[in-house]
Amino acid sequence: MVAVELKLLMAAVVLGMVQLFWAAGAARAQQDIKWAAGPRDTPMPISGVAARLQRAFWNFVETFPFFAAAILADAVAGKLGTPLTVWGASLYVGGRAVYPLLYATAVPLVRTLAWFVSIVGLIMVIWALFR
Repeated sequence: MVAVELKLLMAAVVLGMVQLFWAAGAARAQQDIKWAAGPRDTPMPISGVAARLQRAFWNFVETFPFFAAAILADAVAGKLGTPLTVWGASLYVGGRAVYPLLYATAVPLVRTLAWFVSIVGLIMVIWALFR
């Protein structure tokens, strides 16, 4: 049986892929497809929702390696299945799931709260290793 935390790790991978494709699709809607298929020597900036989706994706990219490393370290150490790891992984994935939606729709304070929830979850997963 696969631990719930490892399933949540894969859910985070799927979230990252969805964000990647969502951001890329929004950017391509503003950029010429010929430009996108070429060497991209000349910058073609994006704006609005496409730019927010791109920033949300890069925000995910900044935290995901820490989450993956923490889950895998807990797995190796036999720490999965504790309230800290289950709740922490759930908070991380839940926060990361709503963050791009809130960012795309320009909801400022709630977006920050979603980010904070994901960081609290990440800290919980890390903390579990030291207990």
